[in-house]
Amino acid sequence: MIELTRFTAHDRKRLLAARPAMLADFEADRAGYLGARLVELPGGEWLDIVEWRSAEDFRISREKGPNRPGIAEFFAAIDGLVSDEQGELR
Repeated sequence: MIELTRFTAHDRKRLLAARPAMLADFEADRAGYLGARLVELPGGEWLDIVEWRSAEDFRISREKGPNRPGIAEFFAAIDGLVSDEQGELR
């Protein structure tokens, strides 16, 4: 399963500084997390592409929210959500 989250974050340095700890926290705390790629788009927008083993793993991760410091710091660097979609790799 793929999660596509598009968001704004105008403090590029803060967002990128928070990214390694967020990824480490996901590795340690999110069953079914397979990896993520962050794409910088024009105009202060970003696209986070996250791969999950299953929709259930993704759902459980969402329920946990920003439960670890690295995840919380990354989320705090986000100004606003533009779009959020999920799909299946084929």
